[in-house]
Formats: sequence, C-alpha cells, structure tokens
Amino acid sequence: MANSALELLALVLTAVGLIGAAASTGMPMWRVTAFIGENIIVFETRYEGLWMNCFKQADIRMQCKVYDSLLALPPDLQAARGLMCCSVALAGLGLLISLLGLQCTSCVGNNHRAKRTVLVVAGSMIVAACICVLIPVSWTGHVIIRDFYNPLLIDAQRRELGEALYIGWVASAFLLAGGCVFTCCNVRSEGKEVARSYIYSGNSDYVAYPPPQAFQPLQPQQLVLLPQVQTRPVLSRHPSSSYSYQSRQPSRYPSVRSGVAYL
Repeated sequence: MANSALELLALVLTAVGLIGAAASTGMPMWRVTAFIGENIIVFETRYEGLWMNCFKQADIRMQCKVYDSLLALPPDLQAARGLMCCSVALAGLGLLISLLGLQCTSCVGNNHRAKRTVLVVAGSMIVAACICVLIPVSWTGHVIIRDFYNPLLIDAQRRELGEALYIGWVASAFLLAGGCVFTCCNVRSEGKEVARSYIYSGNSDYVAYPPPQAFQPLQPQQLVLLPQVQTRPVLSRHPSSSYSYQSRQPSRYPSVRSGVAYL
C-alpha cells in the first residue's frame, strides 16, 4: 500500500487541481481582445467567458454582463459549461472519497483492502475530472488559434488565449498527477499482496490436528477366538486305482492319488 507521504502528496495535488478547475470555470478570461493591426483601441479590453462578457477600461473597474439566454449560446460553449461543471463535481467527490481511504483515517477501519479499493475509485474519478477539464480548455484554445489565422475575419474579431485557459491546463495537470498517484500506487500494491498471498497467507484457516497415536498391541482379553471348521471326508468322483491308508493326522493338502479328499 502506498505510504502516507504519497497519499498526502496526491491529496494536495488534487486539492490544487480542484481549486484551479473551479477558478477556470468561473473566470471570464477565456477569450481576450487581440490588439493587432488597425485595432488601436488599447484602453478597452473585452473578455469572454463561459457565463458572462466583461469590459475593462483603463483606470476603471471591470463591468460584466451575464448571458441572457442559455439556448442562444453556441453549442461548444454549452458543452464547455457542462464539462467544466462535471469536472469540478468529480474532483470534489474524488477528494472527499479519498479521505476515507487514507492511512491516517479510520472511516473504513483497519481493512487495508477496502482502503485500497476506495483510493483506486477516488483516483479514477479524479482522472475523469482531469479529462473533463482538458477537453473544453483545449477545444477553446484550438478555436481561438484557428480563428486568429483565419483571413476572412477582421482584426477586431480576433481573440487571444485568456488566463482561464492556462489555469485550466495547469489544473488538469495537477488533477492527472493526483489521480495517477492514488490509482497506480494502490493497484501495484494490490498486485504485490495478491502474489504474496499465494505463497503464504497468515490469515488462512489452518487447523492443527493432533499427531496419530502410536500403535498399541491388543491385550489378551481383547482377542477373539474364531471357531474352527471341522473337515469331513468326501468321496472323490474319480478314485485312484491304488488306495492308500491315511494317517491319523491327515495332511493339509490331500493327495491327488487319494481316493478320499478332506475339505
């Protein structure tokens, strides 16, 4: 299992990534006015974000206006809103779930296997949050660069990359690092413990049986006398031509030449 230092490092990285994702979601600095060519109005800056448009003049505070209609927004902006909200939700849930599986907490008890499973689930959610941040930020950056070099647009319509995009990229990197530390370290530890359990498991249901007792000979009173079978003479079907008298104590195996066999 990952040690406490790695767990705390992943926790800090995830927290920083969550703060950056939330800041990038709420900031209006996704698109910034580009001062190029004939656009000489440098004392006025326009910002376009996910939720509002803002104007800032020299030595005057910023004035912002929230978008009037959600359905009137372009599809890429609506998708960016949804993905950024999902990323903040996933990162927050992953951060809270990871607190349950830390070594310094006892919410799951002393079940190390359950703690590893909790950390792997939390790491997967954090990595998913990283992907949700990276998609809208990268797509918006691609659209801005594409429109900037579009010859059909005038200089006043061109935009540059805003601060919120850079914060989103940095936040996705922090989220990816925190999620990978949570996931990879605990999956590797799980595999090592499973391999070790095949060699010897200290918690196996081993039962020690007493050694067998030494063989003890039977006592005279334990002996059982079997009845003896008495033999009786039986006439042979093919008697021999030569007859011989048997002794008083006949042999165990009667002679073939004998006319009488004993059973």
